[in-house]
Amino acid sequence: MFPLKAGSLVPRQFAVRAFQAAVLAATFSGTLYAQPAKSITVLVLDGKTGQPVMPSNLLVRVDHLDAVHNEWLQLNDDGTGKVTLPAAASFLAIQATYESSTEIYVNCDAAMEKNISTLHWYSTADILTSGVAMPNECYKGKFAEATHVDTKPGQFIIFVRKNNWHEMPPE
Repeated sequence: MFPLKAGSLVPRQFAVRAFQAAVLAATFSGTLYAQPAKSITVLVLDGKTGQPVMPSNLLVRVDHLDAVHNEWLQLNDDGTGKVTLPAAASFLAIQATYESSTEIYVNCDAAMEKNISTLHWYSTADILTSGVAMPNECYKGKFAEATHVDTKPGQFIIFVRKNNWHEMPPE
């Protein structure tokens, strides 16, 4: 051990103030860099009529991952959902379910594809700034005008339809 010089000891009052300053700086730096969560309103509409659909549940996925995060979802009585995403989430995909969550609606943005269960990802920044309505490829012609909607910032509109008889899984 090395002997300490009497003048090299830091006075206790100075050490306490340095500790308080460090705690204060850590507290404020955390609040400066913490980003708030992103809140998105989800509206589920019928791809043929444009009328609201009451889903059993919504399956929320982010950032091209398969994990479903329903803990971020609050499903309202009117069928709308409020999804509170972490600040780091960049992309969002949502599917709606029916018949007590045993069946998944076909998202109309994938209705013309060979694999109708394909997930399409939407930018959370676009949803928050101007709102996004997924393309409706379920029905064409006269139904296209009936399903036209204007979006609001923070609103994500998904068009859905039920599975056809030949799309239903075998029992």
